Amino acid sequence: MTDVSAAFLIALKDLRMRVRDRSAIMLAIVVPLGLAAIFSLIFGPAATPSPFAYAVADQDHSAISRSFRTDVLTSLEDDGIATVRGMDAADARAAVRDGDLDAAFIFPAGFATSVESQAPAQIDVVGSVDAATATDVARSVATSYTEGLNAVRVAVAAVAHGSDTPSPSPDQLREIADQTVAAVSPVRIRDISAQAHVLDTKTFFAAGMAVFFLMFTVQFGVSSLIEERSEGTLSRLLAAPVRRTAILVGKLLTSIALGVISLTVLVVATSLLLGATWGNPLGVALLIVAGVLAATGITSVVASFAKTPEQAGSWQAVVAVTLGLLGGAFFPIQQTGSVMATLSLVTPHAWFFRGLGSLAGGGAVLNVLPAVAALLVIAALTGALAWRRIARVVAP
Repeated sequence: MTDVSAAFLIALKDLRMRVRDRSAIMLAIVVPLGLAAIFSLIFGPAATPSPFAYAVADQDHSAISRSFRTDVLTSLEDDGIATVRGMDAADARAAVRDGDLDAAFIFPAGFATSVESQAPAQIDVVGSVDAATATDVARSVATSYTEGLNAVRVAVAAVAHGSDTPSPSPDQLREIADQTVAAVSPVRIRDISAQAHVLDTKTFFAAGMAVFFLMFTVQFGVSSLIEERSEGTLSRLLAAPVRRTAILVGKLLTSIALGVISLTVLVVATSLLLGATWGNPLGVALLIVAGVLAATGITSVVASFAKTPEQAGSWQAVVAVTLGLLGGAFFPIQQTGSVMATLSLVTPHAWFFRGLGSLAGGGAVLNVLPAVAALLVIAALTGALAWRRIARVVAP
């Protein structure tokens, strides 16, 4: 029997044992999938708020008030920022008070006349106490529009009181005002692209739970080596015509196979059941393989210091939770500041998220290569250390 075939037989034997172990299936698939679904349901609505609910009560029925509805608020509707409906002033106030609307714009009768005659004019904004953000946005929109109207007043005043030209007639002043209103863009919406790609809520929690529980899943391979040593089956395996290198490779293949299967199943399941968007399949596949190798290397190093299976499991759990928190498996680590974001780069979790972020929004496969390279470096360093230490466990 060659070393390669022996390693594969050992890996297949361990895989059959783990498939029959319900606790392994729970840790590898059921628990991360369930938590990802729960977190998505809890935090999803908060991360993706609904459009603001506004109303317009136009008691003036003038060209100026209609311009606010058609030119300003329509742009908010087109961009999905708000929904707007026309209502009576009393009904609008009542709807805001009852919480059915976030805010209402009320144009009093005579608004346009006040604007044209230089008299004080105002747009009343009625906001809900439970919708502070929506009210602030509504107030800013109304303020921006009135600032545009002030430009109309300045233009009309300049023409009316100019010394080089005769005083224009009221019709001419009205025409100047209309032209100025048409030229002024009181509210502008700019789309500012983010400096880095950001995962949507469902994908973030799906990836977070998948990579967090990956550290628990891949531990079964090397940990079984310690179990067999404590149970006495390792000595019988060493007595067989199998080189210790084949035994080590077989155990590592078990961890790698379990990790790849777990992540692949979770990617497919969260895409179909939760609507997660992982990105280019080839890029995701590269991240899965590199991430599994890095996780296997880390858990193998931890297990190599343990004397008993229980000790190995406890230490691996502590390391998995610590790296998960530091790597941002439960929340975007960038929110904690630049220091923590820099420290997170020692974890495979952070690089896994970076790789997925580079694939977000249709990113090319080449964009994921830096993250894959970082994961492979982690895998090489920890794997080399683990190999040297674990080799002592199976020493004859």
